[in-house]
Amino acid sequence: MKAIILSAGRGERMRPLTDNTPKALLRVGEKALIEYHLEALAAAGVTDVVINLAWLGEQIPERLGNGSRYGLAIEYSHEGQAALETGGGIVHALELLGPQPFWVVNGDIYTNFTFDNNYLADSDLGRLVLVPNPEHNPAGDFGLSDARVVNSAQQMHTYSGIALFRPELFAGQQEGAFPLAPILRTVVDQDRLAGQLHEGLWIDVGTPARLAQVERIRVRQGAVRL
Repeated sequence: MKAIILSAGRGERMRPLTDNTPKALLRVGEKALIEYHLEALAAAGVTDVVINLAWLGEQIPERLGNGSRYGLAIEYSHEGQAALETGGGIVHALELLGPQPFWVVNGDIYTNFTFDNNYLADSDLGRLVLVPNPEHNPAGDFGLSDARVVNSAQQMHTYSGIALFRPELFAGQQEGAFPLAPILRTVVDQDRLAGQLHEGLWIDVGTPARLAQVERIRVRQGAVRL
Protein backbone atom coordinates (compact mmCIF):
# COMPACT_ATOMS: atom_id res chain seq x y z
CA MET A 1 0.00 0.00 0.00
CA LYS A 2 1.27 3.45 -0.92
CA ALA A 3 0.44 6.99 0.16
CA ILE A 4 1.29 10.53 -0.84
CA ILE A 5 1.70 13.33 1.69
CA LEU A 6 1.08 16.72 0.09
CA SER A 7 3.78 19.00 1.48
CA ALA A 8 4.77 21.36 -1.32
CA GLY A 9 2.77 24.47 -0.39
CA ARG A 10 4.33 27.79 0.57
CA GLY A 11 2.28 28.14 3.74
CA GLU A 12 1.52 31.83 3.30
CA ARG A 13 -0.97 31.93 6.19
CA MET A 14 1.63 30.37 8.47
CA ARG A 15 4.21 33.09 7.91
CA PRO A 16 6.63 34.05 9.38
CA LEU A 17 7.05 30.48 10.67
CA THR A 18 7.34 29.16 7.11
CA ASP A 19 9.77 31.80 5.85
CA ASN A 20 12.69 29.50 6.61
CA THR A 21 11.00 26.17 7.34
CA PRO A 22 8.59 24.18 5.15
CA LYS A 23 5.21 23.79 6.82
CA ALA A 24 5.56 20.00 7.00
CA LEU A 25 8.58 20.39 9.26
CA LEU A 26 7.00 22.75 11.79
CA ARG A 27 7.23 21.16 15.19
CA VAL A 28 4.27 19.82 17.12
CA GLY A 29 5.59 18.71 20.47
CA GLU A 30 8.75 16.70 19.97
CA LYS A 31 8.20 15.91 16.27
CA ALA A 32 7.69 17.59 12.95
CA LEU A 33 4.08 17.70 11.78
CA ILE A 34 4.75 15.31 8.91
CA GLU A 35 6.25 12.67 11.21
CA TYR A 36 2.88 12.02 12.84
CA HIS A 37 1.48 11.11 9.41
CA LEU A 38 4.42 8.84 8.65
CA GLU A 39 3.95 6.96 11.91
CA ALA A 40 0.19 6.60 11.44
CA LEU A 41 0.58 5.35 7.87
CA ALA A 42 3.24 2.82 8.87
CA ALA A 43 1.08 1.60 11.74
CA ALA A 44 -1.75 0.91 9.26
CA GLY A 45 0.44 -1.18 6.99
CA VAL A 46 1.44 1.40 4.39
CA THR A 47 4.88 0.51 3.08
CA ASP A 48 5.73 3.28 0.60
CA VAL A 49 5.20 7.03 0.89
CA VAL A 50 5.67 9.74 -1.73
CA ILE A 51 6.22 13.29 -0.49
CA ASN A 52 5.93 16.18 -2.94
CA LEU A 53 8.38 19.04 -2.61
CA ALA A 54 8.51 22.68 -3.65
CA TRP A 55 9.06 25.57 -1.18
CA LEU A 56 12.25 24.84 0.82
CA GLY A 57 11.70 21.25 -0.20
CA GLU A 58 15.33 20.24 0.15
CA GLN A 59 14.92 20.40 3.93
CA ILE A 60 12.38 17.56 3.98
CA PRO A 61 14.58 14.73 2.63
CA GLU A 62 17.41 16.06 4.75
CA ARG A 63 15.19 15.50 7.79
CA LEU A 64 13.32 12.31 6.82
CA GLY A 65 15.85 10.49 4.65
CA ASN A 66 14.71 7.30 2.94
CA GLY A 67 12.06 6.63 5.58
CA SER A 68 13.70 3.54 7.07
CA ARG A 69 13.55 4.81 10.62
CA TYR A 70 9.75 5.03 10.27
CA GLY A 71 9.48 1.55 8.76
CA LEU A 72 8.73 3.07 5.35
CA ALA A 73 10.29 3.61 1.97
CA ILE A 74 10.04 7.32 1.09
CA GLU A 75 10.36 8.73 -2.43
CA TYR A 76 10.22 12.41 -3.27
CA SER A 77 8.29 14.12 -6.07
CA HIS A 78 10.08 17.35 -6.95
CA GLU A 79 7.91 20.16 -8.33
CA GLY A 80 10.45 22.98 -8.53
CA GLN A 81 10.04 26.26 -6.67
CA ALA A 82 6.32 26.68 -7.47
CA ALA A 83 3.95 24.05 -6.06
CA LEU A 84 1.57 22.34 -8.48
CA GLU A 85 -1.41 22.58 -6.07
CA THR A 86 -3.28 19.54 -4.79
CA GLY A 87 -4.46 18.08 -8.08
CA GLY A 88 -1.33 18.87 -10.04
CA GLY A 89 0.89 17.54 -7.29
CA ILE A 90 -0.83 14.16 -7.31
CA VAL A 91 -0.76 13.89 -11.12
CA HIS A 92 2.95 14.75 -11.12
CA ALA A 93 3.58 11.90 -8.67
CA LEU A 94 1.42 9.21 -10.32
CA GLU A 95 4.38 7.35 -11.78
CA LEU A 96 5.78 6.91 -8.27
CA LEU A 97 2.40 5.91 -6.82
CA GLY A 98 1.79 3.01 -9.17
CA PRO A 99 -1.40 1.28 -10.37
CA GLN A 100 -3.07 0.43 -7.05
CA PRO A 101 -5.26 2.65 -4.79
CA PHE A 102 -3.25 4.99 -2.59
CA TRP A 103 -3.86 7.23 0.38
CA VAL A 104 -3.62 11.01 0.06
CA VAL A 105 -2.90 13.09 3.16
CA ASN A 106 -2.54 16.84 3.38
CA GLY A 107 0.69 17.52 5.20
CA ASP A 108 -0.75 20.42 7.21
CA ILE A 109 -3.36 18.57 9.27
CA TYR A 110 -3.13 17.00 12.72
CA THR A 111 -5.41 14.05 13.37
CA ASN A 112 -5.90 10.71 15.07
CA PHE A 113 -7.45 9.17 11.94
CA THR A 114 -6.28 5.59 11.33
CA PHE A 115 -5.58 4.44 7.79
CA ASP A 116 -6.69 0.85 8.28
CA ASN A 117 -9.71 0.70 5.94
CA ASN A 118 -8.41 0.24 2.41
CA TYR A 119 -11.66 -1.00 0.87
CA LEU A 120 -13.00 0.51 -2.34
CA ALA A 121 -15.93 -0.86 -4.31
CA ASP A 122 -14.99 -1.85 -7.84
CA SER A 123 -16.96 1.02 -9.36
CA ASP A 124 -15.60 3.68 -7.01
CA LEU A 125 -12.70 5.94 -7.91
CA GLY A 126 -12.09 6.92 -4.31
CA ARG A 127 -13.30 7.53 -0.78
CA LEU A 128 -13.19 10.90 0.93
CA VAL A 129 -12.77 11.34 4.66
CA LEU A 130 -14.97 14.21 5.82
CA VAL A 131 -15.03 15.95 9.20
CA PRO A 132 -17.50 18.21 11.04
CA ASN A 133 -17.16 21.79 9.84
CA PRO A 134 -14.52 23.82 11.70
CA GLU A 135 -15.04 27.50 12.46
CA HIS A 136 -12.98 28.54 9.45
CA ASN A 137 -15.14 26.54 7.00
CA PRO A 138 -18.70 26.72 8.38
CA ALA A 139 -20.44 25.99 5.07
CA GLY A 140 -18.56 22.74 4.49
CA ASP A 141 -17.54 21.17 1.17
CA PHE A 142 -19.53 17.96 0.60
CA GLY A 143 -22.47 16.06 2.01
CA LEU A 144 -22.94 12.36 2.76
CA SER A 145 -25.86 10.18 1.76
CA ASP A 146 -25.71 6.45 2.59
CA ALA A 147 -21.89 6.58 2.63
CA ARG A 148 -21.83 8.32 -0.78
CA VAL A 149 -20.35 11.78 -1.24
CA VAL A 150 -22.79 14.35 -2.63
CA ASN A 151 -22.17 17.92 -3.71
CA SER A 152 -25.17 19.33 -1.89
CA ALA A 153 -27.00 18.24 1.25
CA GLN A 154 -28.84 19.71 4.20
CA GLN A 155 -25.89 18.75 6.40
CA MET A 156 -22.56 19.56 4.82
CA HIS A 157 -19.13 18.46 6.01
CA THR A 158 -15.55 19.54 5.40
CA TYR A 159 -13.06 17.57 3.32
CA SER A 160 -10.37 16.54 5.77
CA GLY A 161 -7.48 16.40 3.31
CA ILE A 162 -7.48 12.60 3.64
CA ALA A 163 -8.68 10.31 0.87
CA LEU A 164 -8.16 6.93 -0.74
CA PHE A 165 -7.93 7.23 -4.53
CA ARG A 166 -7.54 5.00 -7.52
CA PRO A 167 -5.06 6.44 -10.03
CA GLU A 168 -7.82 6.18 -12.64
CA LEU A 169 -9.43 9.21 -10.95
CA PHE A 170 -6.80 11.31 -12.72
CA ALA A 171 -7.05 9.70 -16.16
CA GLY A 172 -6.66 12.30 -18.91
CA GLN A 173 -5.39 15.03 -16.58
CA GLN A 174 -2.46 16.98 -17.98
CA GLU A 175 0.59 18.00 -15.97
CA GLY A 176 0.42 21.47 -14.46
CA ALA A 177 -0.79 23.37 -11.44
CA PHE A 178 -4.46 22.84 -10.60
CA PRO A 179 -6.65 22.11 -7.54
CA LEU A 180 -8.18 18.76 -6.66
CA ALA A 181 -11.70 19.98 -5.85
CA PRO A 182 -13.07 20.32 -9.42
CA ILE A 183 -12.06 16.74 -10.22
CA LEU A 184 -13.80 15.52 -7.08
CA ARG A 185 -17.01 17.41 -7.83
CA THR A 186 -17.19 15.93 -11.32
CA VAL A 187 -16.73 12.40 -9.98
CA VAL A 188 -19.29 13.02 -7.24
CA ASP A 189 -21.83 13.88 -9.95
CA GLN A 190 -21.08 10.46 -11.45
CA ASP A 191 -21.71 8.79 -8.05
CA ARG A 192 -18.23 7.28 -7.98
CA LEU A 193 -16.96 8.59 -4.64
CA ALA A 194 -17.63 6.88 -1.33
CA GLY A 195 -17.34 8.84 1.89
CA GLN A 196 -16.99 8.51 5.63
CA LEU A 197 -17.22 10.93 8.53
CA HIS A 198 -14.33 11.15 10.97
CA GLU A 199 -15.49 12.71 14.23
CA GLY A 200 -12.23 12.29 16.12
CA LEU A 201 -9.32 14.69 16.45
CA TRP A 202 -8.69 16.77 13.34
CA ILE A 203 -7.19 20.23 12.97
CA ASP A 204 -6.22 22.08 9.83
CA VAL A 205 -2.89 23.49 11.00
CA GLY A 206 -2.99 26.36 8.54
CA THR A 207 -2.16 29.30 10.79
CA PRO A 208 0.09 30.00 13.80
CA ALA A 209 -3.05 30.20 15.96
CA ARG A 210 -4.10 26.67 14.99
CA LEU A 211 -0.59 25.38 15.56
CA ALA A 212 -0.82 26.83 19.06
CA GLN A 213 -4.23 25.15 19.42
CA VAL A 214 -2.66 21.76 18.71
CA GLU A 215 -0.05 22.38 21.38
CA ARG A 216 -2.75 23.28 23.91
CA ILE A 217 -4.64 20.06 23.09
CA ARG A 218 -1.48 18.04 23.59
CA VAL A 219 -0.92 19.61 26.99
CA ARG A 220 -4.54 19.02 28.09
CA GLN A 221 -4.56 15.42 26.94
CA GLY A 222 -1.05 14.53 27.99
CA ALA A 223 0.35 14.55 24.45
CA VAL A 224 -2.22 12.99 22.14
CA ARG A 225 -1.01 9.73 20.69
CA LEU A 226 -1.64 9.49 16.99
